[in-house]
Amino acid sequence: VQLQASGGGLVQAGDSLRLSCTASGRTLPSYVMAWFRQAPGKGRELVAAISGTTNSIYGDFVEGRYTISRDNAKNTLYLQIDSLKPEDTAVYFCAGRGSAVTVMARTARAYTYWGQGTLVTVSS
Repeated sequence: VQLQASGGGLVQAGDSLRLSCTASGRTLPSYVMAWFRQAPGKGRELVAAISGTTNSIYGDFVEGRYTISRDNAKNTLYLQIDSLKPEDTAVYFCAGRGSAVTVMARTARAYTYWGQGTLVTVSS
């Protein structure tokens, strides 16, 4: 499975963004998928994960400004970020677990497939 993340960019505080992650090589409907982010000088942290049945979990820092979703027909994962803040500045990665796994893990090492990351920079 190859994952391609897109949608990042330079935005102002208060703006919204929708990140996309398109998969190729295999269909995703049964895969647990997730978004992680990594700010400069920090470790990779879970933003949100979604199961094949569209149940979802969010990272501890999420304040309701993030929404994860998926369109299985398009083999695409999304992350909507509203009311962006400068502290949201990070590289955002999409990730997927193996096809037989149904648990939405919170740690990066549990995910097998990774996109290349898309940079989100929020100016104040």
